Amino acid sequence: MSAEHPKRRRILVVDDDPELRMLLEKYLGRYDFEIATLPDAADVERRLARFRPDVLVLDLMLPGEDGLSVCKRLRGRGETVPIIMLTARDEPFDRVLGLELGADEYIGKPFEPRELVARIDALLRRARLPVAAPDISENVRVGDWIFDRASRELLRGQERVSLTSGEFALLKALTDHPLEPLRRDQLLALARD
Repeated sequence: MSAEHPKRRRILVVDDDPELRMLLEKYLGRYDFEIATLPDAADVERRLARFRPDVLVLDLMLPGEDGLSVCKRLRGRGETVPIIMLTARDEPFDRVLGLELGADEYIGKPFEPRELVARIDALLRRARLPVAAPDISENVRVGDWIFDRASRELLRGQERVSLTSGEFALLKALTDHPLEPLRRDQLLALARD
């Protein structure tokens, strides 16, 4: 185990391509990740509960339930594990939809495995950041809601909605540029900053 990564980080990969799953197991294993894989979404919730991954890598086009609906369902029930959407559908509309449904990152296939490692590391670094950072301390009103940047929540009366990293980044990008029309590629770039 390297000094840079004192705790073995766990990654759950859900992809229907057996060759890709095997490649990711080998490649990510070199970076001291503990990997679990699934060929479809049928056992995702059970595996999340038992394996407790630090990051979920989720293919968009799965047999049965697709990755977008899995992501939406997991976020809807309060699951906060960071999700990287991995897919051959790399159009801006698909990326924005994936982020809107709760994905934290979106990587198009084919991809460089080293980029996946870098994005996993970035997600894990962000997860370790203190909840309140000085540059995001103000609240922003969005309709009936208050966007509390410090707690990364939306508030309305007594109702509190925790935001995923992707939801927070998207809402922050939009509120940082009020009344500015943004193209999808601009929005994606701002959400990744």
